Amino acid sequence: MFNSKYVIALLVALVSCVSQAQGIGRTATPNEIKAWDIDVRPDFKGLPKGAGTVAQGEKIWETQCASCHGTFGESNSVFFQLVGYTNKKDVERGNTATLQLGHDAPARTMTMKLPTISTLWDYINRAMPWTAPKSLKPDEVYAVTAFLMNLAEVVPDDFVLSDKNIAEVQKRLPNRNGMTTKHVMWPGKEMNGVDGLQAKPDTQGSSCVKNCRVNPKVVSSIPAYAMTAHGNLADQNRTWGSIVGLDTSKPMVEEVVVTAAPQTKQGKASSGIKTADILPLLQKNTCTACHAVSTKVMGPSFKDVAKKYSNRSDAATYLAGKIKAGGAGAWGSIPMPPMALSDAESTKIAQWLSQGSVD
Repeated sequence: MFNSKYVIALLVALVSCVSQAQGIGRTATPNEIKAWDIDVRPDFKGLPKGAGTVAQGEKIWETQCASCHGTFGESNSVFFQLVGYTNKKDVERGNTATLQLGHDAPARTMTMKLPTISTLWDYINRAMPWTAPKSLKPDEVYAVTAFLMNLAEVVPDDFVLSDKNIAEVQKRLPNRNGMTTKHVMWPGKEMNGVDGLQAKPDTQGSSCVKNCRVNPKVVSSIPAYAMTAHGNLADQNRTWGSIVGLDTSKPMVEEVVVTAAPQTKQGKASSGIKTADILPLLQKNTCTACHAVSTKVMGPSFKDVAKKYSNRSDAATYLAGKIKAGGAGAWGSIPMPPMALSDAESTKIAQWLSQGSVD
């Protein structure tokens, strides 16, 4: 049973120890760092000395690897298939044709995708075998790697893989040219000696200085059909902290009250909002990144949205809610994220769309 006296005694002892300490932690010793710093980079930094033959690798494979991966690395019953669907032409050009053209391969194997042999050596060394990771000695890792390369027809049956010739084997991988290193995530030089540094990173961002969104909200949602699948989530979480649980007993989107627009002679609502007047609002809230007035971009055109909901009497209310909540399924599988607009902004856009036509 829970005993508060023990907890209080433990806290007192902990506070006492901390108060007497000059600081928390200490500098790791070289041996401690060495024990953790075991990764092998694509330039082979960190690769230990050693060697292993294909024949030695086959024996290790049969006793420690085949049960999960199959005798020839061809099984996908436990994990995905390691070897297969590469040929001598792939080895020559360094770019797997099956991977690029999507022929009849049921799945992409390891040898189809592998761009650097250091990745394979490092993974076997740190994570294999499944039941006893880090138990293989460097020579055994070289042997298993050599056996896999032999199965992929990269090296001959009598090959001896070592730290001295592993870079040469790297130059024969079927998909060695299938990965680019020309980005800032890969500093230094490529393996062929060409400078791989680029001035422009893969992703860019900029600090907002004007027209910034105020207090953007990051939200998630549950499909309506699954709202009550596990009861009210709010009742199953604490009432404090960052995770409080969604109140699934209520509708996902609270309806925005919209004053009915005057009716035209044709019976359709008309708010009198012109496209030219609404465009600045759409651009400010990045709506135009996925939508255009008359043509489909990532999402449907505004004209198509207006046409689809033109006959709904509650179009303005419905669209205002959808704009703020986001969703997926109405126009395909690509989701629209929730938009951080004010009620007034979402209502104005919804009224414009609910006119039934977009000029």
